[in-house]
Amino acid sequence: MSQLKAIIFDVDGTLADTERDGHRPAFNAAFAEAQLDWHWDIARYGELLTVTGGKERIRYFMDCDAIQLTAVTDETAFIADLHRAKTRHYVNLLQTGAIPLRSGVVRLLREARAAGIRLAIATTTTPENVVELLDHCGIAGLRDWFDVIAAGDVVSAKKPAPDIFTLALKELGLRAEDCVAVEDSDNGARAALAAGLKALVVTVNDYTAAQSFGDAPLVVDQLGEPGQAVQVLRGTLGAASWVDLAVLEQVHRQAYLVE
Repeated sequence: MSQLKAIIFDVDGTLADTERDGHRPAFNAAFAEAQLDWHWDIARYGELLTVTGGKERIRYFMDCDAIQLTAVTDETAFIADLHRAKTRHYVNLLQTGAIPLRSGVVRLLREARAAGIRLAIATTTTPENVVELLDHCGIAGLRDWFDVIAAGDVVSAKKPAPDIFTLALKELGLRAEDCVAVEDSDNGARAALAAGLKALVVTVNDYTAAQSFGDAPLVVDQLGEPGQAVQVLRGTLGAASWVDLAVLEQVHRQAYLVE
């Protein structure tokens, strides 16, 4: 059985709660800037999160609401421009340090680094969004902790397709059975599992708590900290009270145990 060699993290909703108070208001700011009367409230944005990728989410919204932009000759280019504006607004928000990392994230990253476990990111958000989050979360040099940052449109199919995880594994030079994935959503869980990452931890948030997560062996409400209770929705932490490296090694061992 392979030993745990790397942890591959999603970003939005996993490393940080970026969706409700980050991406959503950035989309709305871009809409207002383009003089569109669109507004995504918290509930509607939750519905739209079933679609992975910002440009894809705009297209889905337009299709669902039968929106036709009569003055626009190239909708694909228009959506791409709108998404670039959204990214600009989102990056400006990140640069204020307004979006902290989730509970337990920094602790677990430090534990992994101390043990020689490599770190990677597999996300469909843009590389710029990832870098700005890591550079402005209050941990100096955090970007450099990750050996691989696989992000954005570098693959043709986004989650729940496995492509971004497959790319991260290729760039790490590792097999799926060498790694644990950490995700927050059903689409992310399906992508990781489809890439062969059976060792999967899901840390839910307000938008994803009711999702199914396929065959993910461990689902919790957060990674947790000492003195901060973790709610286990599926699986077990064993003797631990939060998700530490020993818990990830347990998940990994059980996922790839050959009977």
